[in-house]
Amino acid sequence: MARAWLALGANIGRPRAQLKEALRRLDAHPDIHIIKKSTIIETDPWGKTDQNPFLNMAIEIETSLGPEGLLDAGLMIEEAMGRKRDEKWGPRLIDIDVIAYGRKVIQTERLSIPHPYAHERSFVTDPLEEIEPAIVEWLREHAAKSQS
Repeated sequence: MARAWLALGANIGRPRAQLKEALRRLDAHPDIHIIKKSTIIETDPWGKTDQNPFLNMAIEIETSLGPEGLLDAGLMIEEAMGRKRDEKWGPRLIDIDVIAYGRKVIQTERLSIPHPYAHERSFVTDPLEEIEPAIVEWLREHAAKSQS
């Protein structure tokens, strides 16, 4: 089983209820088990700032899925919950991002791990810091190496 860290967010509909439903669906997946979850925090929008604040959180999971299988599981849950991808950085009913998968570095057309902006976004790093500070440190170290 691999360890992975996911960031979840929502800012339309009933964000707190949607985060809880996403957690329920992730944990109900036969190949995903939630180990730790952060508290839910409210954050200002990033990228496109003329929208409602977000509720965000992070989770640590164990999974038998590979990185792209985990991405697919998250995308399927988003779709089943009604997520529409109409606008980059736009309002979201639910967002599930794979932030890190172990300490693997993966770059494919579909997936970049670690998530390329994770180290810059407090709505990712603050909840992650609460559950696994070493991963936040790794994200920052990886970003620093990539920029040099």
